[in-house]
Amino acid sequence: MPKKNVPTSTQAPYFHSFSRESVHQDFYYSCLSRELSRLLRREVLTGKAKFGAGSAGKELPQVVVARVFEPGDFYSGYYRDQSFMLAKELATPQQFFTMLYGDADREAFSGGRQMINHYSTPLVDAEGNWLELKEQLNVAASLSPVAGQITHAIGIAAASKAYRQNSRLSTQTPFSNNGREVSFCISGDAAAAEGIFFEAINAAGVMQIPLAFVILDDGYGISVPTEYQVTKGNISKILEGFRRKEGENGIDLYTL
Repeated sequence: MPKKNVPTSTQAPYFHSFSRESVHQDFYYSCLSRELSRLLRREVLTGKAKFGAGSAGKELPQVVVARVFEPGDFYSGYYRDQSFMLAKELATPQQFFTMLYGDADREAFSGGRQMINHYSTPLVDAEGNWLELKEQLNVAASLSPVAGQITHAIGIAAASKAYRQNSRLSTQTPFSNNGREVSFCISGDAAAAEGIFFEAINAAGVMQIPLAFVILDDGYGISVPTEYQVTKGNISKILEGFRRKEGENGIDLYTL
């Protein structure tokens, strides 16, 4: 487990390390996350923990994102991100349960200031000095409102573009590697039905910022079927109008 104040990773990009070992590693973290989700549900339903939202059924896409997530990048996610945090070695099972049981003295992500399943990485050290964000793995503090992470993600991506275009920012070395980092935004169906989601997609297409949305579309937003929240019942279909065409601004769409 890396030191909390300097989260790093030696993992190679996913497509450069697709081997038997990497497959076993991905399988291990997926199984570990599923077991934590099972235990979380048991502890909540038996009254030993007050709240918990697991990552069951969402393990694989998060592990894949972890494979392509590199130092300097920013991750803006939500309360089901334990698979990503485990795969990047930014969280341990022990730390997972310190959140679940409300152990503020040992809770590594916010010292008890955030709700359960709210993850983050530090931006400053114990003395208040900025860390080298361009060299570490960055996780923006989770927000409780549905789709709250989207505003984080688009702001971070817009900042990266500013670092690319404004040479006067080059002296602020801890924050950006000349804007080469990518902002990842992870959400489920419910967030993709919110107005802020469509505003962000539109803004990202207009501004052409380094932002990757990953929508974990499992057919339900919280407990409501997607067809009752999203026109056509399919997020990919309603985003087709934003698809990039030659000579035009837009976004690239991938459906897996």
